[in-house]
Parts: sequence; C-alpha cells; structure tokens
Amino acid sequence: MVERIFSINSAQEFDSAALDVFRFQAEHCAVYAEYLKLIGVEPASVTRIEDIPMLPIELFKSHDIYSASTPPQAIFTSSATTGMSVSRHLVADLSIYERDFTEGFRLFYGDISQWSIYGLLPNYLERSGSSLVYMVDSLIRQAGSGGFYLHNYDKLLADMAADNRPKILIGVTYALLDLAEQYAPKLSNTVVMETGGMKGRRKEMAKEELHAVLCSAFGVDRIESEYGMAELMSQGYSTGGGLFASPPWMRVIVRDINDPFTHLSAGRRGAIDIIDLGNLYSCSFIATQDVGIAYADNTFRIEGRVTDADIRGCNLLVQ
Repeated sequence: MVERIFSINSAQEFDSAALDVFRFQAEHCAVYAEYLKLIGVEPASVTRIEDIPMLPIELFKSHDIYSASTPPQAIFTSSATTGMSVSRHLVADLSIYERDFTEGFRLFYGDISQWSIYGLLPNYLERSGSSLVYMVDSLIRQAGSGGFYLHNYDKLLADMAADNRPKILIGVTYALLDLAEQYAPKLSNTVVMETGGMKGRRKEMAKEELHAVLCSAFGVDRIESEYGMAELMSQGYSTGGGLFASPPWMRVIVRDINDPFTHLSAGRRGAIDIIDLGNLYSCSFIATQDVGIAYADNTFRIEGRVTDADIRGCNLLVQ
C-alpha cells in the first residue's frame, strides 16, 4: 500500500487508494472504528470517497489514533500555549514520514541536494516531539548544507551570506518578524518560508500585512509558506499569495461549519477536512479546526480557525 500511495498520479487513483485505506483503518484503528459505530456508519456501506467520515482532530488529544500492530517508532506532539492540551500522533514507521516529506519537497522545489536549508524554529527546538523539527533536520542533512539557528541571528545571517547555493529560510512566523525588525537583512538567492504562526509571542497580523513587512525587510518579492500539523504526515506548500497546493496523496475538502457531515462544493468557504494517505497507520481522514476554501484543482486557502477552537499554530489565524 505504501508504494501505491506515493505513486498516485490521478484523482481516480487517489479515490481508489483512499477507499482501501478507509477499509483498513475502519478495521484496525480502534478509535476510528468506535467513532464510525457511534455515528451509525457501517464501513461496508461506504463506496464513495465523498461518504468517508472524517475523524475530529480533537481526538488526537485524548486518544491514541493508531492502526498498526507494532509499537510506534515515534510520537509527534503539537505545540501549545500554557494550559492547552497537546495532540499526540503515534508514528508506526518513520521511513514513511521521511519518504512523504522528501517526495513532497521534491514535487514543489526539486532535488533537495540543490538547496541549502536554514531553520529558524526556536519554539519548536525548545520542546521535544516536533514533527517539523524532524522534517527540517532531515532536509538539512539531505541537502548537506544549512543548519538550525535558535536565537543567534548574527551567525544565521553570516552563514547565509557566505553560502552561494540557493537557500530556503524556513522560520516560525514570530521569529521571522523578529529577524526582520531587528536586522532587515536583504537576502539574495533565498526563498523565505513561514510556518507556525505567532505561538502567543506576538500579536496576530493579517497575512497580507505580515508578508508585506517581511518582503520589505528581506528584499524578496514574495513569502512562501508551509502548511502542516502534528496530526498529519503530509504538507501543503504555498509559493506566494496564500494559495496552497498539496501532494497527490493528500486532498483538502471543505465541510459545512454547522453540519460536519455535509461537504461543500469547490470554491465555497467552510471548515477544512483533510484526507492524508500518508497517515496510513493512524487515521487518514481528519476534520480539522481550520477554516478555508478548497478549489477544484486541489489548491486551497486557510483563512482562520473555527470559532471557539483552541488557538494554535497554523499559517493563517482568525483575523
């Protein structure tokens, strides 16, 4: 099944694989099986991808969402502000995660060996269990150039200035703003990629305003973004303008905020559901607390959070 998932290259192949993953998880993921029972869905009756129920993402905070028969190789956790509970994502096979983010990166940015990767992710580095740190660390090692920088902005900028390769600076939003305000460095041959939000460290800003500030400070024409979370193996990427795309094994759809079992047509605003087949050994069918729009070409926008949802890092928070 792993090979099949990462070989998907059409909507039909995605739909077929998703139905098979659904049947597997309905049998082997105890929490998902119980959820299906509680909402009155018999797995054998589900014959269309549109009818697959989405598991509320909040259950990752209270239950072990797991479909494998062997112990997990890792447990990724979400970031949280003081007093908030965290999500736990049990990962059966780290090689699947590594393949997922490596092939996803290649689809959007090409061969990793052509890049230098610089990580400015202080709050993620200061805690354990971050899937983002695991991903960026692996990309740095695969690239063979770059590194992590906690709060030493002088060294970060010196190392980047001495590096003649194309560079990606991936940073948590508040740290990129700190760098912009304190140094306003003009970055050459560099993709600036923001992720993670303000983490309670700074006041939230409208994305257009945030990106304008960063573009001006860094001397770049656009700010790119990564969309991911601890509960997902896969990532979406935006090459500017807040429009994200996902790899062929991930699909974003939109549900009615007031009726979680009703999906909306392409182009309408609602709550975000994600089918991530990279989550083979947890649950691939996730009802998130993000709000946005999904388009027919499998691109999407994230515009905020469902009202009263826990505020946590995502690329675009409620304005």
